[in-house]
Amino acid sequence: MREKIVKAVKEAGVVGAGGAGFPTHIKMNASADIIIANGAECEPLLRSHQHLMAAESDRVVLGLIAVMLATGAQKSYIGLKKKYSVAIEALEQSIERHAKGRVELFILPDFYPAGDEQVLVYEVTGKIIPEGGIPLHVGVVVINVETLVNITKALDGVPVMTKYVTVTGAVRQPVTLKVPIGIPIRLLIEAAGGAIVNDYALIDGGPMMGRIVEVDSPVTKTTGGIIVLPKDHSLIAGKTLPWSAIANRSKSVCCACRACTDCCPRHLLGHSLEPHRIMQAIGNGTSYQGDAITRAFLCSECGACDTFGCSMGLSPRRVNMELKRQLSAAGIKNPYHNQPFRTVSHRENRRIPIKRLIARLNLSAYDVAAPLEDRELSISEVQLPLRQHIGAPSQPCVSIGDSVQAGQLVAAIPEGAAVGANIHASISGTVFATENYIGIRTDR
Repeated sequence: MREKIVKAVKEAGVVGAGGAGFPTHIKMNASADIIIANGAECEPLLRSHQHLMAAESDRVVLGLIAVMLATGAQKSYIGLKKKYSVAIEALEQSIERHAKGRVELFILPDFYPAGDEQVLVYEVTGKIIPEGGIPLHVGVVVINVETLVNITKALDGVPVMTKYVTVTGAVRQPVTLKVPIGIPIRLLIEAAGGAIVNDYALIDGGPMMGRIVEVDSPVTKTTGGIIVLPKDHSLIAGKTLPWSAIANRSKSVCCACRACTDCCPRHLLGHSLEPHRIMQAIGNGTSYQGDAITRAFLCSECGACDTFGCSMGLSPRRVNMELKRQLSAAGIKNPYHNQPFRTVSHRENRRIPIKRLIARLNLSAYDVAAPLEDRELSISEVQLPLRQHIGAPSQPCVSIGDSVQAGQLVAAIPEGAAVGANIHASISGTVFATENYIGIRTDR
Protein backbone atom coordinates (compact mmCIF):
# COMPACT_ATOMS: atom_id res chain seq x y z
CA MET A 1 0.00 0.00 0.00
CA ARG A 2 2.76 2.44 0.94
CA GLU A 3 4.58 1.94 -2.35
CA LYS A 4 1.45 2.63 -4.40
CA ILE A 5 0.56 5.81 -2.49
CA VAL A 6 4.11 7.15 -2.46
CA LYS A 7 4.53 6.44 -6.17
CA ALA A 8 1.36 8.36 -7.05
CA VAL A 9 2.38 11.32 -4.89
CA LYS A 10 5.87 11.36 -6.41
CA GLU A 11 4.57 11.23 -9.98
CA ALA A 12 2.11 14.07 -9.27
CA GLY A 13 4.87 16.42 -8.10
CA VAL A 14 3.41 17.00 -4.64
CA VAL A 15 5.58 19.12 -2.35
CA GLY A 16 4.92 20.97 0.88
CA ALA A 17 2.47 23.70 -0.11
CA GLY A 18 4.15 26.18 2.23
CA GLY A 19 7.64 26.83 3.54
CA ALA A 20 10.52 25.40 1.54
CA GLY A 21 8.49 22.88 -0.45
CA PHE A 22 9.91 19.58 0.80
CA PRO A 23 8.94 16.75 -1.61
CA THR A 24 6.01 14.96 0.01
CA HIS A 25 6.76 11.47 -1.32
CA ILE A 26 9.94 11.44 0.78
CA LYS A 27 8.14 12.58 3.92
CA MET A 28 5.48 9.87 3.43
CA ASN A 29 8.01 7.11 2.88
CA ALA A 30 8.56 6.68 6.62
CA SER A 31 6.96 5.07 9.64
CA ALA A 32 5.16 7.29 12.14
CA ASP A 33 2.83 7.06 15.12
CA ILE A 34 0.90 10.30 14.65
CA ILE A 35 0.06 12.49 11.66
CA ILE A 36 -0.74 16.17 12.17
CA ALA A 37 -2.42 18.18 9.44
CA ASN A 38 -1.20 21.75 9.73
CA GLY A 39 -4.14 24.10 9.24
CA ALA A 40 -2.98 26.73 11.73
CA GLU A 41 -2.01 29.30 9.09
CA CYS A 42 -0.10 31.29 11.67
CA GLU A 43 1.02 34.15 9.40
CA PRO A 44 -1.11 37.30 9.85
CA LEU A 45 -3.45 38.40 7.00
CA LEU A 46 -3.39 35.07 5.12
CA ARG A 47 -6.72 33.28 4.63
CA SER A 48 -6.19 30.55 2.03
CA HIS A 49 -5.97 27.55 4.38
CA GLN A 50 -9.13 28.32 6.33
CA HIS A 51 -11.02 28.70 3.03
CA LEU A 52 -9.46 25.54 1.61
CA MET A 53 -10.37 23.48 4.69
CA ALA A 54 -13.99 24.60 4.31
CA ALA A 55 -14.20 24.09 0.54
CA GLU A 56 -12.07 20.93 0.28
CA SER A 57 -12.73 19.28 3.64
CA ASP A 58 -13.31 15.82 2.13
CA ARG A 59 -10.00 15.94 0.27
CA VAL A 60 -8.18 17.12 3.40
CA VAL A 61 -9.52 14.17 5.40
CA LEU A 62 -9.00 11.61 2.61
CA GLY A 63 -5.46 12.86 2.10
CA LEU A 64 -4.84 12.45 5.81
CA ILE A 65 -6.07 8.86 5.67
CA ALA A 66 -3.71 8.21 2.73
CA VAL A 67 -0.76 9.50 4.77
CA MET A 68 -1.81 7.29 7.68
CA LEU A 69 -1.92 4.25 5.39
CA ALA A 70 1.50 5.06 3.96
CA THR A 71 3.20 5.65 7.31
CA GLY A 72 1.34 3.13 9.44
CA ALA A 73 0.15 5.83 11.83
CA GLN A 74 -2.87 4.91 13.93
CA LYS A 75 -3.88 8.41 14.96
CA SER A 76 -4.08 11.81 13.28
CA TYR A 77 -5.09 15.34 14.13
CA ILE A 78 -6.01 18.45 12.18
CA GLY A 79 -4.61 21.46 13.99
CA LEU A 80 -6.55 24.65 13.30
CA LYS A 81 -7.71 27.75 15.13
CA LYS A 82 -10.99 28.18 16.98
CA LYS A 83 -11.86 31.22 14.85
CA TYR A 84 -12.06 29.03 11.70
CA SER A 85 -15.67 28.11 12.51
CA VAL A 86 -16.78 27.38 8.93
CA ALA A 87 -13.79 25.10 8.35
CA ILE A 88 -14.38 23.33 11.68
CA GLU A 89 -17.98 22.54 10.77
CA ALA A 90 -17.03 21.24 7.31
CA LEU A 91 -14.19 19.10 8.67
CA GLU A 92 -16.37 17.62 11.42
CA GLN A 93 -18.83 16.47 8.77
CA SER A 94 -16.05 15.02 6.59
CA ILE A 95 -14.51 13.18 9.54
CA GLU A 96 -17.93 11.71 10.37
CA ARG A 97 -18.25 10.46 6.78
CA HIS A 98 -14.74 9.16 6.18
CA ALA A 99 -12.62 8.85 9.31
CA LYS A 100 -14.68 8.60 12.49
CA GLY A 101 -12.46 7.58 15.38
CA ARG A 102 -9.28 7.95 13.35
CA VAL A 103 -9.03 11.70 12.86
CA GLU A 104 -9.61 14.41 15.45
CA LEU A 105 -9.67 18.18 15.31
CA PHE A 106 -7.22 19.93 17.62
CA ILE A 107 -8.35 23.50 18.27
CA LEU A 108 -5.54 26.01 18.76
CA PRO A 109 -5.51 29.49 20.30
CA ASP A 110 -4.89 32.40 17.92
CA PHE A 111 -1.17 32.95 18.45
CA TYR A 112 2.04 33.21 16.46
CA PRO A 113 3.70 30.95 15.34
CA ALA A 114 1.09 28.22 15.86
CA GLY A 115 1.92 26.83 12.42
CA ASP A 116 5.61 26.28 13.13
CA GLU A 117 5.83 22.50 13.00
CA GLN A 118 7.86 22.20 16.20
CA VAL A 119 5.41 24.41 18.05
CA LEU A 120 2.45 22.55 16.54
CA VAL A 121 3.85 19.15 17.53
CA TYR A 122 4.24 20.28 21.13
CA GLU A 123 0.78 21.85 21.27
CA VAL A 124 -0.90 18.71 19.92
CA THR A 125 1.18 15.91 21.46
CA GLY A 126 3.16 17.46 24.31
CA LYS A 127 6.36 16.12 22.70
CA ILE A 128 9.41 18.36 22.25
CA ILE A 129 11.38 17.80 19.04
CA PRO A 130 15.16 17.67 19.62
CA GLU A 131 17.28 20.67 18.68
CA GLY A 132 18.01 20.59 14.96
CA GLY A 133 15.51 17.75 14.61
CA ILE A 134 12.32 17.07 12.70
CA PRO A 135 8.89 15.82 13.85
CA LEU A 136 9.75 12.25 12.79
CA HIS A 137 12.29 12.15 15.63
CA VAL A 138 9.33 11.99 18.02
CA GLY A 139 7.23 9.72 15.79
CA VAL A 140 5.22 12.49 14.12
CA VAL A 141 4.71 13.60 10.52
CA VAL A 142 3.34 17.10 9.91
CA ILE A 143 1.69 17.88 6.57
CA ASN A 144 0.15 21.12 5.30
CA VAL A 145 -3.60 20.91 4.62
CA GLU A 146 -3.21 22.04 1.00
CA THR A 147 -0.61 19.32 0.54
CA LEU A 148 -3.23 16.82 1.75
CA VAL A 149 -5.64 18.06 -0.92
CA ASN A 150 -2.91 17.52 -3.52
CA ILE A 151 -2.26 14.00 -2.18
CA THR A 152 -5.92 13.10 -2.64
CA LYS A 153 -5.84 14.47 -6.18
CA ALA A 154 -2.62 12.56 -6.88
CA LEU A 155 -4.35 9.28 -5.97
CA ASP A 156 -6.97 10.19 -8.58
CA GLY A 157 -4.21 10.75 -11.15
CA VAL A 158 -4.32 14.56 -11.03
CA PRO A 159 -0.91 16.28 -10.70
CA VAL A 160 -0.21 19.57 -8.92
CA MET A 161 -1.31 22.39 -11.24
CA THR A 162 -3.05 24.95 -9.02
CA LYS A 163 -2.47 26.97 -5.86
CA TYR A 164 -4.74 28.65 -3.33
CA VAL A 165 -3.47 32.22 -2.86
CA THR A 166 -4.69 35.10 -0.69
CA VAL A 167 -4.17 38.54 -2.27
CA THR A 168 -4.41 41.25 0.38
CA GLY A 169 -2.93 44.44 1.77
CA ALA A 170 -3.20 47.68 -0.17
CA VAL A 171 -5.63 46.34 -2.80
CA ARG A 172 -9.24 47.33 -3.51
CA GLN A 173 -10.82 43.91 -3.02
CA PRO A 174 -8.78 41.42 -0.95
CA VAL A 175 -9.55 37.96 -2.23
CA THR A 176 -8.48 34.32 -2.12
CA LEU A 177 -8.23 32.53 -5.47
CA LYS A 178 -7.34 29.10 -6.81
CA VAL A 179 -5.01 29.82 -9.72
CA PRO A 180 -2.72 27.94 -12.12
CA ILE A 181 0.86 27.69 -10.90
CA GLY A 182 3.20 29.91 -12.88
CA ILE A 183 0.90 32.88 -13.52
CA PRO A 184 2.48 36.31 -12.91
CA ILE A 185 1.64 38.02 -9.63
CA ARG A 186 0.40 41.10 -11.50
CA LEU A 187 -2.66 39.10 -12.59
CA LEU A 188 -3.48 38.42 -8.95
CA ILE A 189 -3.24 42.11 -8.11
CA GLU A 190 -5.55 42.90 -11.03
CA ALA A 191 -7.99 40.23 -9.79
CA ALA A 192 -8.02 41.99 -6.41
CA GLY A 193 -9.09 45.25 -8.05
CA GLY A 194 -5.58 46.65 -8.33
CA ALA A 195 -3.35 48.38 -5.81
CA ILE A 196 -4.68 51.43 -3.98
CA VAL A 197 -1.21 53.01 -3.79
CA ASN A 198 1.02 53.97 -6.70
CA ASP A 199 4.39 53.04 -5.24
CA TYR A 200 4.14 49.60 -3.69
CA ALA A 201 6.16 46.50 -2.83
CA LEU A 202 5.07 42.87 -2.79
CA ILE A 203 5.59 40.14 -0.20
CA ASP A 204 5.26 36.52 -1.32
CA GLY A 205 4.07 34.69 1.80
CA GLY A 206 3.20 36.19 5.16
CA PRO A 207 4.41 39.46 6.64
CA MET A 208 6.72 37.66 9.08
CA MET A 209 8.59 35.14 6.93
CA GLY A 210 7.61 36.18 3.41
CA ARG A 211 10.07 37.56 0.88
CA ILE A 212 10.04 40.62 -1.37
CA VAL A 213 9.21 39.74 -5.00
CA GLU A 214 8.60 41.58 -8.26
CA VAL A 215 5.25 42.09 -9.94
CA ASP A 216 6.08 39.66 -12.77
CA SER A 217 7.35 36.92 -10.45
CA PRO A 218 5.38 33.68 -10.88
CA VAL A 219 3.13 31.91 -8.40
CA THR A 220 4.89 28.71 -7.29
CA LYS A 221 3.86 25.54 -5.48
CA THR A 222 4.71 27.21 -2.15
CA THR A 223 3.05 30.63 -2.66
CA GLY A 224 0.36 31.06 -0.01
CA GLY A 225 -0.25 34.77 -0.17
CA ILE A 226 0.64 38.01 -1.90
CA ILE A 227 0.65 41.10 0.31
CA VAL A 228 0.70 44.52 -1.34
CA LEU A 229 2.15 47.29 0.86
CA PRO A 230 3.31 50.88 0.31
CA LYS A 231 7.04 50.92 -0.39
CA ASP A 232 7.63 53.15 2.62
CA HIS A 233 5.87 50.75 5.02
CA SER A 234 8.05 49.82 8.00
CA LEU A 235 7.74 46.13 7.17
CA ILE A 236 9.19 46.66 3.70
CA ALA A 237 11.97 48.84 5.10
CA GLY A 238 12.91 46.08 7.52
CA LYS A 239 12.97 43.38 4.86
CA THR A 240 15.11 45.46 2.49
CA LEU A 241 17.62 46.80 5.04
CA PRO A 242 21.13 45.75 3.89
CA TRP A 243 23.20 43.37 6.00
CA SER A 244 25.86 46.02 6.64
CA ALA A 245 23.29 48.21 8.40
CA ILE A 246 21.89 45.22 10.33
CA ALA A 247 25.37 44.28 11.54
CA ASN A 248 26.37 47.83 12.51
CA ARG A 249 23.15 48.40 14.45
CA SER A 250 23.53 45.08 16.22
CA LYS A 251 27.06 45.92 17.34
CA SER A 252 26.27 49.43 18.53
CA VAL A 253 22.69 49.41 19.85
CA CYS A 254 21.90 46.03 21.46
CA CYS A 255 21.69 46.33 25.25
CA ALA A 256 21.32 42.56 25.85
CA CYS A 257 17.94 43.06 27.51
CA ARG A 258 16.92 39.49 26.45
CA ALA A 259 13.45 40.57 25.21
CA CYS A 260 14.22 38.72 21.96
CA THR A 261 15.03 35.53 23.86
CA ASP A 262 11.95 35.79 26.07
CA CYS A 263 9.61 35.62 23.05
CA CYS A 264 11.64 33.17 20.91
CA PRO A 265 9.37 30.15 20.23
CA ARG A 266 12.29 27.70 20.07
CA HIS A 267 13.78 28.99 23.32
CA LEU A 268 10.36 28.67 24.93
CA LEU A 269 10.28 25.01 23.88
CA GLY A 270 13.46 24.45 25.89
CA HIS A 271 15.97 24.72 23.06
CA SER A 272 19.30 26.32 23.94
CA LEU A 273 18.79 29.24 21.54
CA GLU A 274 19.25 32.64 23.21
CA PRO A 275 19.18 35.38 20.54
CA HIS A 276 20.36 38.09 22.96
CA ARG A 277 23.58 36.18 23.59
CA ILE A 278 24.19 35.92 19.85
CA MET A 279 23.68 39.68 19.56
CA GLN A 280 26.13 40.16 22.44
CA ALA A 281 28.67 37.96 20.70
CA ILE A 282 28.33 39.98 17.50
CA GLY A 283 29.04 43.16 19.44
CA ASN A 284 32.07 41.54 21.10
CA GLY A 285 33.47 40.28 17.81
CA THR A 286 33.27 36.62 18.82
CA SER A 287 34.60 34.22 16.16
CA TYR A 288 32.51 31.62 14.33
CA GLN A 289 33.78 28.99 16.72
CA GLY A 290 32.07 30.67 19.66
CA ASP A 291 29.35 28.64 21.35
CA ALA A 292 26.86 31.52 21.23
CA ILE A 293 27.40 32.17 17.52
CA THR A 294 26.81 28.60 16.35
CA ARG A 295 23.50 28.48 18.19
CA ALA A 296 22.18 30.56 15.29
CA PHE A 297 21.61 27.18 13.60
CA LEU A 298 18.69 26.61 15.99
CA CYS A 299 16.79 29.68 14.73
CA SER A 300 13.60 29.00 12.73
CA GLU A 301 13.65 32.56 11.31
CA CYS A 302 10.07 33.16 12.45
CA GLY A 303 10.83 36.81 13.24
CA ALA A 304 9.21 36.93 16.67
CA CYS A 305 12.44 38.30 18.11
CA ASP A 306 12.62 41.41 15.96
CA THR A 307 8.98 42.22 15.21
CA PHE A 308 7.63 41.55 18.69
CA GLY A 309 10.59 41.28 21.02
CA CYS A 310 13.19 43.97 20.33
CA SER A 311 12.24 47.52 21.29
CA MET A 312 15.40 48.93 19.69
CA GLY A 313 14.46 48.12 16.09
CA LEU A 314 17.13 45.42 15.73
CA SER A 315 16.78 42.12 13.89
CA PRO A 316 18.23 39.09 15.66
CA ARG A 317 16.45 37.02 12.98
CA ARG A 318 18.43 38.67 10.16
CA VAL A 319 21.62 38.23 12.18
CA ASN A 320 20.90 34.52 12.62
CA MET A 321 20.08 34.12 8.93
CA GLU A 322 23.38 35.68 7.91
CA LEU A 323 25.37 33.74 10.50
CA LYS A 324 23.87 30.46 9.28
CA ARG A 325 24.86 31.37 5.73
CA GLN A 326 28.41 32.29 6.73
CA LEU A 327 28.83 29.29 9.01
CA SER A 328 27.65 26.90 6.28
CA ALA A 329 30.00 28.54 3.77
CA ALA A 330 32.85 27.96 6.23
CA GLY A 331 31.94 24.27 6.44
CA ILE A 332 30.59 24.49 9.99
CA LYS A 333 27.52 22.36 10.70
CA ASN A 334 24.91 22.55 13.43
CA PRO A 335 26.50 20.98 16.52
CA TYR A 336 23.33 21.11 18.64
CA HIS A 337 21.03 18.12 18.88
CA ASN A 338 20.08 18.13 22.54
CA GLN A 339 16.75 16.77 23.70
CA PRO A 340 14.99 19.29 25.95
CA PHE A 341 13.10 17.69 28.84
CA ARG A 342 10.69 20.54 29.47
CA THR A 343 9.55 23.87 28.11
CA VAL A 344 10.32 27.22 29.72
CA SER A 345 7.96 27.66 32.69
CA HIS A 346 6.38 30.89 31.42
CA ARG A 347 5.92 29.65 27.83
CA GLU A 348 2.14 29.93 27.66
CA ASN A 349 2.26 33.53 28.86
CA ARG A 350 4.79 34.38 26.14
CA ARG A 351 2.76 33.18 23.16
CA ILE A 352 2.20 36.10 20.78
CA PRO A 353 -1.49 36.99 20.14
CA ILE A 354 -2.12 37.50 16.44
CA LYS A 355 -4.14 40.70 16.94
CA ARG A 356 -1.32 42.28 18.94
CA LEU A 357 1.22 41.14 16.37
CA ILE A 358 -0.80 42.68 13.53
CA ALA A 359 -0.97 45.97 15.43
CA ARG A 360 2.78 45.84 16.15
CA LEU A 361 3.43 45.32 12.43
CA ASN A 362 1.25 48.32 11.56
CA LEU A 363 -1.06 46.09 9.51
CA SER A 364 -4.38 46.56 11.32
CA ALA A 365 -5.86 48.47 8.37
CA TYR A 366 -5.27 45.42 6.17
CA ASP A 367 -6.65 42.81 8.56
CA VAL A 368 -9.84 42.30 6.56
CA ALA A 369 -11.70 39.40 4.99
CA ALA A 370 -10.33 37.93 1.76
CA PRO A 371 -13.18 35.62 0.65
CA LEU A 372 -12.59 32.62 -1.60
CA GLU A 373 -13.92 33.27 -5.09
CA ASP A 374 -14.36 30.71 -7.86
CA ARG A 375 -13.08 32.81 -10.72
CA GLU A 376 -11.22 32.07 -13.96
CA LEU A 377 -8.49 34.54 -14.84
CA SER A 378 -7.52 35.43 -18.38
CA ILE A 379 -4.11 33.79 -18.72
CA SER A 380 -1.87 34.01 -21.76
CA GLU A 381 1.26 32.39 -20.34
CA VAL A 382 2.83 30.77 -17.30
CA GLN A 383 6.40 30.42 -16.12
CA LEU A 384 7.09 27.29 -14.07
CA PRO A 385 10.41 27.62 -12.20
CA LEU A 386 12.51 24.46 -12.27
CA ARG A 387 13.30 24.99 -8.58
CA GLN A 388 10.06 25.22 -6.59
CA HIS A 389 11.16 22.82 -3.89
CA ILE A 390 14.07 21.69 -1.75
CA GLY A 391 16.55 19.50 -3.63
CA ALA A 392 17.75 19.30 -7.20
CA PRO A 393 16.01 21.53 -9.75
CA SER A 394 13.72 19.63 -12.10
CA GLN A 395 15.02 18.55 -15.51
CA PRO A 396 13.04 19.76 -18.57
CA CYS A 397 11.51 16.94 -20.60
CA VAL A 398 9.98 19.19 -23.28
CA SER A 399 11.55 21.43 -25.91
CA ILE A 400 10.80 24.91 -27.19
CA GLY A 401 7.99 24.70 -29.72
CA ASP A 402 6.38 21.61 -28.19
CA SER A 403 2.63 21.63 -27.73
CA VAL A 404 1.60 20.55 -24.21
CA GLN A 405 -1.65 19.89 -22.40
CA ALA A 406 -2.53 20.96 -18.87
CA GLY A 407 -1.38 18.21 -16.50
CA GLN A 408 1.40 16.96 -18.80
CA LEU A 409 4.82 16.31 -17.25
CA VAL A 410 7.17 19.07 -18.43
CA ALA A 411 10.10 18.72 -16.00
CA ALA A 412 11.13 15.63 -14.06
CA ILE A 413 13.26 14.69 -11.07
CA PRO A 414 16.85 14.38 -12.39
CA GLU A 415 18.15 10.83 -12.58
CA GLY A 416 20.04 9.95 -9.42
CA ALA A 417 18.77 12.94 -7.43
CA ALA A 418 17.95 12.02 -3.83
CA VAL A 419 15.54 14.92 -3.43
CA GLY A 420 13.47 16.50 -6.19
CA ALA A 421 9.98 16.90 -7.63
CA ASN A 422 8.17 16.64 -10.95
CA ILE A 423 6.56 19.69 -12.56
CA HIS A 424 3.46 19.61 -14.76
CA ALA A 425 1.96 22.07 -17.21
CA SER A 426 -0.66 24.20 -15.48
CA ILE A 427 -2.22 25.35 -18.79
CA SER A 428 -2.33 24.00 -22.34
CA GLY A 429 -0.21 25.76 -24.94
CA THR A 430 3.18 25.95 -26.60
CA VAL A 431 6.53 25.81 -24.80
CA PHE A 432 8.58 28.99 -25.30
CA ALA A 433 11.33 28.56 -22.67
CA THR A 434 13.11 25.70 -20.89
CA GLU A 435 16.06 27.38 -19.14
CA ASN A 436 15.50 28.13 -15.43
CA TYR A 437 11.76 27.76 -16.01
CA ILE A 438 9.29 26.09 -18.35
CA GLY A 439 7.43 28.83 -20.20
CA ILE A 440 4.07 27.98 -21.79
CA ARG A 441 1.91 30.30 -23.88
CA THR A 442 -1.69 29.60 -24.73
CA ASP A 443 -2.51 28.86 -28.35
CA ARG A 444 -5.33 31.38 -28.53
